[in-house]
Amino acid sequence: MSIKTVSPEEGRLITCGPLACDGIARNSDYRELGVGLPPEIARLKQAGYLDAARAACLRALDVAETPELAACLRAEHHRMGRLARQYSVSFDRALELIRAEWPEFTRAQFDELIERKRIDWRFIEGEPRVLENFLDSLRVYPSEVPGLREDDPSDTTTRDAMLLRMREEGGAAYRITARACISVPGALPGEAVRAWLPVPAAAPQQSQIEILSMTEGGVVARADAPARTIFWESTERRSFEVTYRYRIDAPYIDTCAPAPARRVNAPAPGPEDLCELAPHVVFTPYLRALTARVVDGIERPIDRARAIYDYLTRTVDYRYQPDYAQLDAIADGCLKSLRGDCGVMALAFIAMCRIASIPARWQSGLYVACDYIGPHDWAMFYTEEYGWLWADVSFGSSSRRAGDEARRLHHFGNLDPWRMVANSVYQAPFEPDFDDARWDPYDNQMGEASVDGRGCDEPEMLRQIELIALDAL
Repeated sequence: MSIKTVSPEEGRLITCGPLACDGIARNSDYRELGVGLPPEIARLKQAGYLDAARAACLRALDVAETPELAACLRAEHHRMGRLARQYSVSFDRALELIRAEWPEFTRAQFDELIERKRIDWRFIEGEPRVLENFLDSLRVYPSEVPGLREDDPSDTTTRDAMLLRMREEGGAAYRITARACISVPGALPGEAVRAWLPVPAAAPQQSQIEILSMTEGGVVARADAPARTIFWESTERRSFEVTYRYRIDAPYIDTCAPAPARRVNAPAPGPEDLCELAPHVVFTPYLRALTARVVDGIERPIDRARAIYDYLTRTVDYRYQPDYAQLDAIADGCLKSLRGDCGVMALAFIAMCRIASIPARWQSGLYVACDYIGPHDWAMFYTEEYGWLWADVSFGSSSRRAGDEARRLHHFGNLDPWRMVANSVYQAPFEPDFDDARWDPYDNQMGEASVDGRGCDEPEMLRQIELIALDAL
């Protein structure tokens, strides 16, 4: 079976330098990023003078007039401490890496890719640097970089057969067994390691959840926790794992046909499904104007949701992202840059639906196929006519890129049964709550850890997810 290791580094604890996490920030501080930095600190950050900007944040904390500004300063100080590691490749080094595979590649071609937003970059200490995994983003569009080595194409035969079965039989179901583990090998003797691994949660399409085995001492959160985890705390153990099994059902709904009598069994929408969720689902003037244009003249809610999905899947290109902690106003930024990954696109869809008076929710966890298992995000939306349905915007966008219109249409209203749902609310706290700022302050797909109350950075954790069994029902 396949194994995906998200963090391949040595898992060492970082105690000095720009990556140091000093316990100043708490995870809830990230909710106040929309407050914004004082302009003189914002200019330092924009130019990439991160050490100076972090020092200025600490000085500003001493005189902050409101708790909201103080929280924003703490969150900015924390995330800037991790920014340089992600944008670590200079333009010259990026050229070298491309030319190692494509010797004829020119600087003019590089500049064109930058201008066309195929390569993400920021200033670090006054020098432009690109995202560490920029080559992976370029490989998503092989026709535009024909000299680069192509990723091995995945065999879509099994997937296509499963989607066809869904359409013919009205859905599909699977029983899935997986093992997850997390370790912090760099923790010193006597230090208290706390770890949270995501596990399947009660969800409209997910049931019969079983914890088959787990490291001794684990505490499993309630089944309907908005970010369900299993939690450990130990001064002796450095590694923790859990094996679980669950059933997932994927109904097929033809959203162009009359609504079926049977609906997805899910709680009715509430005010939280129509509201803003700062700092990332914010109804900015741009988002309001864009949504109004996209749904203009469309009366039926299902057709308004379809128009939003069509706009996003046809105009937003997939791009690897830095840690979500580094992103500002995700929904607004996605619709202005027209690029994003699965979570970014899901939040853009949720924001536009809510602006258009269509209740929408978050779901995330894993995509689980016979040849791959790894993190993934998507959305739910509600209409009186059809009830709750699903939308996977990033899968729709990649289907458009591949020229597969049937698959693009499938992921409006429907998912597939190759999923694991762990999270139903964006920015949900853990149970028990995390003591410091998490590596991902908003979502949880591979796990989080802390040492003596200090949240671990990604290179400090070794995290794996292994598919044990994928059985059609």
